[in-house]
Amino acid sequence: MRVSRLYVAMPLALHQTIELDEDSAHYLRTVLRLKEAQTITLFNGAGGEYQGEVVEMSRKRVLIELLSFTDRSVESGLRVVLGLGVSRGDRMDFSVQKSVELGIAQITPLQTERCVVQLKAEKGQNKVRHWQKIAQHATEQSGRTFRPKVEAVENIEAWVKRQAGLKLFLDPFATQTLNKLQPEDRHVTLLAGPEGGFSRQEREMAKQAGFIPVQLGPRILRTETATLSALTAVQVLWGDLGREDAE
Repeated sequence: MRVSRLYVAMPLALHQTIELDEDSAHYLRTVLRLKEAQTITLFNGAGGEYQGEVVEMSRKRVLIELLSFTDRSVESGLRVVLGLGVSRGDRMDFSVQKSVELGIAQITPLQTERCVVQLKAEKGQNKVRHWQKIAQHATEQSGRTFRPKVEAVENIEAWVKRQAGLKLFLDPFATQTLNKLQPEDRHVTLLAGPEGGFSRQEREMAKQAGFIPVQLGPRILRTETATLSALTAVQVLWGDLGREDAE
């Protein structure tokens, strides 16, 4: 039987008994429906994972005893950072979830000129918490032991100026392709637009910040398709997808 995995934001140590916070306890009780003496895998993003056993399951608290530790990692040797124009509906949720499965290290939601959704103040903070929760569940499901960061919503102009590595922005009208490039220090930064793409001013701004426009083929892709296609491509070319010798 498959053992469930759970991210917990607390220090973990072998042979320790921990009490889960209310959100995690509720998840184990009502979603996973675990019982006492059943097992679960816990990790806190510091590397490796613990195999635990439920020693108490009640409405007041859930206690887990950490029985063993496995020092394992499925992280790519390629660090990929993503700046993603905010999309409407469930497209953003889908992009965040699948980006985590494909090994993303960090995601920053970006406000751009053509974003249909404009996030400000409390609404933006609530959305970021929602995406962070999606990233957490994708981390648990995909077997990762490091939790990718989902940063606060940021303006594209400020974000592009701080990025490093091989900096690429997805542009269906570009002539450059990925297979002609090489990452710097095994670090790639991807910039993907919202549904309406980038404005001319944003395209120039990105290029001035050192971003290279690249195309992913002859067809125009929707934003969520372009993002996942680019992530898959860089992991195949320089990361750990389909490579037995991947770091």
